[in-house]
Amino acid sequence: MNPVVVVGAGPVGLSAALGLRARGLPVVLLEADAEDRERPGSRALFVHRETLALLDGMLPGLAGEITAYGRTWQTKRTLYRGREVYSRTFPPPSGPPPFTSLRQVDTERFLRGACERAGVEFVWGTRVTGVRTTPDEAVLTCADGREWSCGYVVAADGARSAVRRELGIPMEGERGEGFHVVVDVAEAEDTEPVYERVFHYEHPGVGGRSVMRVPFAGGFQVDLQCRDDDAQEDFGTREAVRRWLPTVVGDGYAERILWVSTYRFLRMVAASFTDQHRRVLLVGEAAHLFPPFGARGMNSGIADAAAAAEAVAAGTADAVGEFAHVRRAAGLFNSAAAQTALDHLRPRRRIVRARQRAAAVLAPMLPWCGAWLEHAPYGPRDGAPVVAGGKY
Repeated sequence: MNPVVVVGAGPVGLSAALGLRARGLPVVLLEADAEDRERPGSRALFVHRETLALLDGMLPGLAGEITAYGRTWQTKRTLYRGREVYSRTFPPPSGPPPFTSLRQVDTERFLRGACERAGVEFVWGTRVTGVRTTPDEAVLTCADGREWSCGYVVAADGARSAVRRELGIPMEGERGEGFHVVVDVAEAEDTEPVYERVFHYEHPGVGGRSVMRVPFAGGFQVDLQCRDDDAQEDFGTREAVRRWLPTVVGDGYAERILWVSTYRFLRMVAASFTDQHRRVLLVGEAAHLFPPFGARGMNSGIADAAAAAEAVAAGTADAVGEFAHVRRAAGLFNSAAAQTALDHLRPRRRIVRARQRAAAVLAPMLPWCGAWLEHAPYGPRDGAPVVAGGKY
């Protein structure tokens, strides 16, 4: 039996390989980087309960490994211009947690170990440079001159997907204005771990820019929302972060910075999630790009991967076509939900800012106003389920 080829050893590609092995299919995973590559930064932090269930279905016990290492916090707090408008502490979960928070490099470490135990064949340092398909097979050409012939390809090779480019499938959507700064900070050794997520509208310590602080295993991430006319060198370099970080998290952390990165909001969805012969299946960032609020990126990508494995196991063009239809619909839903969140986070209309100010004033008397301020940055709440055939 010819193996299924997965392209890309990020969390989505690893999940796809694991899902295929769970269905008894031989898998070869091609990765352009070397085996000893370094993957800096937290990147995708949250693994949702539904995603954990998908992974546990691929390899029982895997979700427990991930959650035992990750961090689940019980407290959410929202502030507006320095004043708390929402706070809620949830009891510890009696069953699987609603999510766990850990750096993407750690999620990948658990997934890679699971793939190795499941018998996935890894081929490192192999960059795909060409793709051709027929009704019967797909053929990948690589930079080292080798060719890989297979029945199906699952392309999880990221935002700059070579597979998608070679198939001529365009991305559709838009690029947002402005940028955000993401900072990973290590916990101080003499302090208690933080078990709360804080979102701060118009933080007075950084000139009225909004800030989010999220814990993960071993540290926390700070996300600073910059303005359209902000210069990256004023906020997005390590030296700049050392200047403004103490005003957000207090003294003692400027020398504990692990990683600094900037990103712009992209809302892009591939015009098709498969090729004309239905031999290649696009998943993860090869198929869609979302802003990070709402944790839609990796979680939706792993849902893509689970659906792709199911379609490939079915082995029919109709199954692949259904995968492409359902997962593209999910991508479009998530893209629209991300825009709703962005409209709230980066309001262009005065009425939105006026509503935010009014909600902050009324929150002490009307708790639902504080709850609205808490939930709005993450988009529609009915998009939360992370299931193979659902929104995420």
